[in-house]
Amino acid sequence: MPNRTSDVELPTRPVALFAIAVTGVFASAVLGAITNAINGWVSPLYFVTIMGWHNIADVWRASVAQGIFEGTLFGIFFSLVFTVGIGIITRVTYSYLFAARHLLGTLAGAFVCWLIGGIIAMVMATLSPEFYRATFVGVPNEFGPMLCYAWVGGSIWGVQLGGLVSVVLGLVVLGTNWIRKTRIQTAR
Repeated sequence: MPNRTSDVELPTRPVALFAIAVTGVFASAVLGAITNAINGWVSPLYFVTIMGWHNIADVWRASVAQGIFEGTLFGIFFSLVFTVGIGIITRVTYSYLFAARHLLGTLAGAFVCWLIGGIIAMVMATLSPEFYRATFVGVPNEFGPMLCYAWVGGSIWGVQLGGLVSVVLGLVVLGTNWIRKTRIQTAR
């Protein structure tokens, strides 16, 4: 069934809607695996302390699995928001490639927020180790391990909060690009 966007008639694409939702969940799981693979390498102590993994033989592998699990959970929520948003903005007339490009940008934004969160936490720990140790659970006393621990905690918060911000900004960019795209098609 065709749908009108401005003066352009476009076909509805419910399969693309479903496909981008599934892709969003899968991509979030991959992002969780990658970020936790790095975090598990940087500070296994963080996962032992926060997750209570005292009897886990391979903390790094468990951290990757945890990243996939949490990435999938957050991915379900963020993908739902993204998919509903793009469906409303485009009236389900977008192509999968159009949506996938914007989803990739959203994931890149979440990854950048992961980096920023880790850096901010390390700066906080450097500026006031006493504050950092008093505020957060299980922070090591040694400076180097404390920075590694801070990186992991901050980067996790960064990707979680940044993921939400990235979805919202991604939808704003998508909406702007959609308007531009439909205007170009109208001008033809």
